Amino acid sequence: MSVLRPLDKLPSLNTATILLVGTEDALLQQLADSMLKEDCTSELKVHLAKSLPLPSSVNRPRIDLIVFVVNLHSKYSLQNTEESLRHVDASFFLGKVCFLATGAGRESHCSIHRHTVVKLAHTYQSPLLYCDLEDGASRPCCGQPMRHERKKSPP
Repeated sequence: MSVLRPLDKLPSLNTATILLVGTEDALLQQLADSMLKEDCTSELKVHLAKSLPLPSSVNRPRIDLIVFVVNLHSKYSLQNTEESLRHVDASFFLGKVCFLATGAGRESHCSIHRHTVVKLAHTYQSPLLYCDLEDGASRPCCGQPMRHERKKSPP
């Protein structure tokens, strides 16, 4: 297990790989499925991980974008994200990382204040997106900004 670096592998032609990191497998899988349904000119691959570091024994493609999914209803989710960030090389934060906060729609149930996640994104100078992954109707809308972030990130 090691630090995740953006240039460890050569890029594949017309292929982008997004890594979703979060504690809720079912919601991550649903988000990945909705992202893969979107029509795109290039091939999109989505990988899921509960946390970082990733096992070094696994043969994986180059990762073009890391999305840290923080559930505002779970302090464990924030703690997991903070611990995972330690395993990401600093050069990834040059346009290859974003944060996705979910559960903001039901603020009365939040264990984490929105400002905490805003501060985290600001610390890493990375975009912060809000989406309610539990709402099936908004899930396709969540994937679109992440695809856009991928297009903006440097090769």
